[in-house]
This record gives sequence, structure tokens and C-alpha cells, in this order.
Amino acid sequence: MTRFFSILPISRTALAVCAALVTASLAAGPALAGEFTVTDGKASAEISEVSRIYIDGVLAATIRLNDQTPEKTIRVTTPAGRLEHTYTLCGEITIRTPEGRVETHEVNSDGTLHNPDHHHFYALGSDNFTEFFLQDRDDLDAAEHHPGQSNVCATPVS
Repeated sequence: MTRFFSILPISRTALAVCAALVTASLAAGPALAGEFTVTDGKASAEISEVSRIYIDGVLAATIRLNDQTPEKTIRVTTPAGRLEHTYTLCGEITIRTPEGRVETHEVNSDGTLHNPDHHHFYALGSDNFTEFFLQDRDDLDAAEHHPGQSNVCATPVS
């Protein structure tokens, strides 16, 4: 026996509500509010460097530097709805000391980015490779560095 189903007429309002619900559910993914760039460069004393950049606790990028890639710039997108973002830089920097020894330093630190959209930050180190932070050379107030070691970083295991 065959059954036939009738389709009731749908009002324009009901159709518009359905279309809005479908559109809203498709757009429910993480909307991206902004984008900024980060450049990391190998210092002359460095043999190699591996840096991980976390934004709001989520890994945003890993940068590997050596003689073949002495500098790299990455783009970072940020989620919608926030102007302040936390950052953490974690890394291992291998250097050659003036005496010729090879040393690996773990570097890490936390900070806050203030409305970073369209900014260009540089990953900088100081204090004999113990501090690691982001800075926009054109707007020093765009990034705030929290001195000291981060609790987010852990040495990667491979």
C-alpha cells in the first residue's frame, strides 16, 4: 500500500525562521575576530630554536629556526568577542657559548595582548636567554610581559 504525504503550505515567516536557524547553526563554528603576525628570528649565538606560541591556552603555532631558516613570520587568528588575549611562549634554544660549548636553554613566559588585531609582534629574548616575550615595536602597549616562568610550558616528548 502506498501512502502519500501532503506538504502543508508554509508561510513566508516560517520559511524565514527556518532559514535563519539553518544559517545560525552553520555560523556557530568559531568565528574569527582578528589576526596578527609574529616574527621570530635566530640570534647570532643560536644554533637552533624551537618555539611554541599559545594564545588563550591553545597552541597557535610552532616555529623551528636554524641556519637554513633563520627567521619566520606566522599569522595568528583570534576568536571573536575578545580584545584581550593571553599568550605563552615556550621554547628550546640551543646556543654555542663563547668557549665553544653547546647549551640548550628552555625559555618560556606569559603575557597579555591588548587588542592585537593587525599588530606585528616580535618574539624577543633577554637576560641570557631566560626571558622570552612578544613586543610590537610600533606600539609598546599592545603586549604586556609577565616576568618569570610560565606554568603552561612542558618540555615536548618525542
